[in-house]
Amino acid sequence: MTDINPQNARDAEYLAKLQDYYANWKSIPSYAALCDVFGIASKSWVKAILDRLGEAGYLERTPDGMWIPTSNFFARSIADSSVPAGMPVSVTASHGDSYVIDDMLIDTPSKTTLIPVKGDSMMGAGIHDGDVAVVEKHHLANVGDIVVAIVDGEFTLKTLGKERGKFILKPENPDYPIIYPQGTLEIFGILVGLIRKYRR
Repeated sequence: MTDINPQNARDAEYLAKLQDYYANWKSIPSYAALCDVFGIASKSWVKAILDRLGEAGYLERTPDGMWIPTSNFFARSIADSSVPAGMPVSVTASHGDSYVIDDMLIDTPSKTTLIPVKGDSMMGAGIHDGDVAVVEKHHLANVGDIVVAIVDGEFTLKTLGKERGKFILKPENPDYPIIYPQGTLEIFGILVGLIRKYRR
């Protein structure tokens, strides 16, 4: 992916409008419709914008000539500085690195699944009711890993522990008991990421 051409400073604005449109409708509309989306009157101008976004690596054409987004279309800028939980500091938008959220969370798509979290037994680990757990499927895990396990026929999200040579499942909330499997304990996968959306 290349930076948007600085000679066409509004291309970042056009890209943002196109991203918003795609988020709502999952398609890139006709040139005529894009005139309304971009707030311009010329179809040839729209084509020039799309060509530039294509050269920058955000769009590509299908064999039949349709514009479609590349994976870079969904990349998001990373701020130049982190946000501490203590005293406030200035945070500026990055002009360098950007990331596709999938690339940050998912290493092996074929082995990764998203599982909604229900309940508050893991809130001490920062995992809350309504979060979405990003889980990479593995049958083996290490003590201390947060895992999705099948214990006595039921799925649960807990920290894998060990007592007296036997595996246990530990909640991260003192209101919940440690799970001592009475029958089988099977590891379904390991937590590798977490998605949380804060609603306005």
